Amino acid sequence: MGSAAKTVDFVKTIFEKTRLSNCFGRCMKNVNLISCEDGKCKAELKIDEEHLNLAGTLHGGFTSTLVDCVSTYALMSSKAGHPGVSVDLHVTFLKPAFPGDVISIDARTVKAGRTLAFLEVELSKKEDGNLIARGIHTKFIGQG
Repeated sequence: MGSAAKTVDFVKTIFEKTRLSNCFGRCMKNVNLISCEDGKCKAELKIDEEHLNLAGTLHGGFTSTLVDCVSTYALMSSKAGHPGVSVDLHVTFLKPAFPGDVISIDARTVKAGRTLAFLEVELSKKEDGNLIARGIHTKFIGQG
């Protein structure tokens, strides 16, 4: 098995352990990992009641969690190879998502340098491609 395949398997293992755990990561239990390699990660989620705010739309805190987690998996699949720690997370909310909507979460590693990694994420409705939110995530990755 090549290095890239081992990395993908490692990310998938971490993802499964996190979403099936009793810690905060269990909020990712309904997220489906579509692909994760070469510094990019794609996931999907069908919006359900547990993901909503009181107004009946996708909760901003959960949106931020999706940005955080999926971009971290993208980083783990890059040459950096580990999750790092967040130093900045910025999310711009563009449109609401509603129960039953399936959203795509596309994350990519823009740059992973010696100590910092820069990541971008777009959340969009799978049905029509409408952008729901954009995220920018900076992580401290230290020296390997």
